[in-house]
Amino acid sequence: MKGLALHQSGHLSQAQALYEQLLRIQPRHFDALHLLGVIAYQAKQLNRSVELIGRAIAINPNVAAAYSNRGLALKDLGQLEAALASFDKAIALQLDYAEAYYNRGVALQELKQLEAALTSFDRAIALKVDFIEAHFRQSLVFLLMGDFKRGWEKHEWGWDSPNGRGVKRDFLQPLWLGTERLQGKTILLHAEQGLGDTLQFCRYAKLVSDLGARVILEVQPSLVNLMASLEGVDGLVVRGGALPAFDYQCPLLSLPLAFKTDLAGIPSAPSYIKANPGKLAHWDARLGEKRKPRIGVVWSGNTLHKNDHNRSIALTDLAKLLSADYEFVSLQKEVREQDKEVLQAHPEIRHFGDELKDFADTAALCELMDVVISVDTSVAHLAGALGKPVWILLPYVPDWRWLLDREDSPWYSSARLYRQEKLGDWGGVIERVKVALTTFCSTQRR
Repeated sequence: MKGLALHQSGHLSQAQALYEQLLRIQPRHFDALHLLGVIAYQAKQLNRSVELIGRAIAINPNVAAAYSNRGLALKDLGQLEAALASFDKAIALQLDYAEAYYNRGVALQELKQLEAALTSFDRAIALKVDFIEAHFRQSLVFLLMGDFKRGWEKHEWGWDSPNGRGVKRDFLQPLWLGTERLQGKTILLHAEQGLGDTLQFCRYAKLVSDLGARVILEVQPSLVNLMASLEGVDGLVVRGGALPAFDYQCPLLSLPLAFKTDLAGIPSAPSYIKANPGKLAHWDARLGEKRKPRIGVVWSGNTLHKNDHNRSIALTDLAKLLSADYEFVSLQKEVREQDKEVLQAHPEIRHFGDELKDFADTAALCELMDVVISVDTSVAHLAGALGKPVWILLPYVPDWRWLLDREDSPWYSSARLYRQEKLGDWGGVIERVKVALTTFCSTQRR
């Protein structure tokens, strides 16, 4: 089929036109309906995807791939039980369908049925030994459960995975994972993922330095000024820039594996990043005289983050915390279109936007807050690294680093975690934060 060839080569609009033309001739053409549903899924038209693939299944209910693909759209719609049933049907039709076992495992993970998810990933790997995505997903489940030994080892599968750690960089210098002696050697520690990951794992620079190494740290441009005073770092470079000579290299998120970090051994100083004194003075003057407790807030993260739909909230939800008893200060640099109107309607939320040039500015502003309230974003990590009281709002199944069923974090001693008690329930989280905030602010005024 010409449409399928176009589809597989990434020419989706041309493929869609051919499938639609075919349907005008044969309205009950299974492949055209099914593959139009797949294109709709790729375009994030999830309801349309479910409807089209459902029509295909009604014509031919014996094709395993159709059930698996419909399950993907249902999962992304948040209809997890229905997605699970669809994946189960795919497996019943094709017992050796590794991808369906993997998809089933992801749905189980999002339902917080973690042991069942691991079993499903195990089955996918048994059928397809080098199934990168399944190995990497297992690592995230192990880490979430606090099984760091298996988690860190499996986490290395995330290289070259579009949903994992990205593309491994081609260095001539060998990867250091804790085996070779570093005394008198120079090592490059490089950030490979997001800003929050860099802020969380840059703490390992001191441990590497303590082994006698000269440490070069490569970070994202917006973090360079902030990281200038990080203990254990001998040289700081911008990611993408020219690198000095070095003997070994290690990505930041491989350092816990190198140091065999377990739950009891997390390097957790009360703070390990400091705000710049000049920036502090600037923002202190910019804020003016303090008349009531100051609450720093962050309600959304990077729209490109694959889990953004679960971890970010609307400003209308956070605005339910507003009170004349304290001053809200936005720590957001970027504001989404749907939140701009809300922000304009609430001038009591002080917002500085483009005045925040980089994370050195954000750090200084954080330092001047009494408490920071944030969804799971880089600013939550920043506040924790500064040792500021930070309340982190988490979805039902959080990112692995926040573990399960606890209100504290072994990564940040100043953090307090507010978790959804059921899937999608931000209302319950906001209510608990509101009560805690009232108590906190009354204590601050004493």
